[in-house]
Amino acid sequence: MTPRIVFLGSPEAALPALRAAARVGEVVGVFSQPDRPAGRGRRFCSPPVALAARELGLAVHQPPGVRKPEVRALLESLRPDVLLVVAYGRILPPAILELAPRGCVNVHFSLLPRHRGAAPVAHAILAGDERTGVTLMQLDEGLDTGPVFARREVAIGPEETAGELTARLAVVGAELVEAELPRWVAGEREARPQPADGATLAPPLDKCDGAICWDRPADEVHRRIRAVTPWPGAFGYLEGRRIIVHRARPLPHVPSPGAGVVLTEARRLAVGTADGCLELLELQREGSRRTDARCFLAGCCPEPGARVCPEPPARGG
Repeated sequence: MTPRIVFLGSPEAALPALRAAARVGEVVGVFSQPDRPAGRGRRFCSPPVALAARELGLAVHQPPGVRKPEVRALLESLRPDVLLVVAYGRILPPAILELAPRGCVNVHFSLLPRHRGAAPVAHAILAGDERTGVTLMQLDEGLDTGPVFARREVAIGPEETAGELTARLAVVGAELVEAELPRWVAGEREARPQPADGATLAPPLDKCDGAICWDRPADEVHRRIRAVTPWPGAFGYLEGRRIIVHRARPLPHVPSPGAGVVLTEARRLAVGTADGCLELLELQREGSRRTDARCFLAGCCPEPGARVCPEPPARGG
């Protein structure tokens, strides 16, 4: 029997799982976030899942919320066997969790119970985890606390950013959906409760989480830069101007000149931390394009002793 699937998701990371669902079942409806203004022109744009679903010829629904009776009625009319959720961005009420015979299956980008919440990839990097993975779980009323029926581990690359790792996990999640979701719908997979020990929370990031505090150890600063790339972006202020650091690497054998103090040598740009230096490989001045350090220094050569600060300079009275 071909399972009837309702897919709920919004960002680009959900696209591989959407396509996998379309390969293994009949996707009878796709729910995504409403269109929102984006970019400098503030033009209304559809979420990536909504755009991809339309290209696949699937019915798309973008309700502003999921708690109204008409949303439940719509879902019931689709007669799904299972709801598949990947980064939808809404907390589903019990009336929807219990709607389909095989419930709601969530594709979560961590090895639960570690990193429950909205930003598991960033928090895995921040914590210095060497491994993470993808978990298929049945949603309940808790925050990623439901029973698990499939998972797969992957190693975290030492230079990998949150964006790069998310893209890899999205592919792994799609592979799990293709291999395991039909078996779950057929009753061939049993979900097991998550262990009581080892649970951690991964709350959503805020724009201020991108501020780089250079008085921390170099490895910690490096992890933060990776964890907040591409969003909200790692930033600081150099000679009064905001810069975004896209990529860096520790220089373990270079002594620190002081937290945030800039070193320039042979067209290389480094910044001191609590216990060493980080070389800035790719960065961007606000209003300019992303570039490598050599091109950056060609247009902006900091004064000796210049410092990168996490906050903008105070305005004079």
